[in-house]
Amino acid sequence: MMAGEPLAEREAIQNNVGPAKPRILLAASGSVAAIKFANLCHSFSEWAEIRAVATKSALHFIDKASLPKDVLFYTDDDEWSSWKKIGDNVLHIELRKWADLMVIAPLSANTLGKIAGGLCDNLLTCIVRAWDFNKPLFVAPAMNTFMWNNPFTERHLEIVSQLVSRADWLESDMTH
Repeated sequence: MMAGEPLAEREAIQNNVGPAKPRILLAASGSVAAIKFANLCHSFSEWAEIRAVATKSALHFIDKASLPKDVLFYTDDDEWSSWKKIGDNVLHIELRKWADLMVIAPLSANTLGKIAGGLCDNLLTCIVRAWDFNKPLFVAPAMNTFMWNNPFTERHLEIVSQLVSRADWLESDMTH
C-alpha cells in the first residue's frame, strides 16, 4: 500500500472489500412511464446503492411493493414529517449530500416546467433546487407527444441543460 493512495481506497483494501458502489438517487414524477420505476430501481440496484423519491402524482403509477427491499423510498410525506425543529436534518438536503448522481426518470412535463422555473414545492423539486451541479443530473422526459412538441418543452429542456452544464462553465470560467 502506498502513502499516496486515496484514504477510501486504502480502507477498502485494509477491510478486504471492493470499492464502494456509486450512490444513485432515482426519482420519478407523475407520468404513466412511472409504471416502470420499480424495474429501473431493480436494474440500478444490481450495481449501485439506490435511494428513490417519487412525487405524489408518480405514486399513482408506482407499485411500492414491487420496489427492491433494500431501496429506501421517500415521498413528500417524508419530507414534511421528518423535520420537527431547528437543527433537525432536512430530507432534501440529506439526500442531495448522500447522492453521487441523480436520475429523474420519468420526468413529467409538469415537473420539467417546475424545475426550469426554479420552483420547489415537493421533495423532488426541493432536491433539484438544492442540487450540487458538480454532480451529474440525468433526466428522462416522458410525456404525451403533443406535450413533447410544445415549444415550452424545448425551452424548459434548454434551461435544465444549462443547469447541468453550469458546473463545467463555472470551472472553465474560474481557470481563466
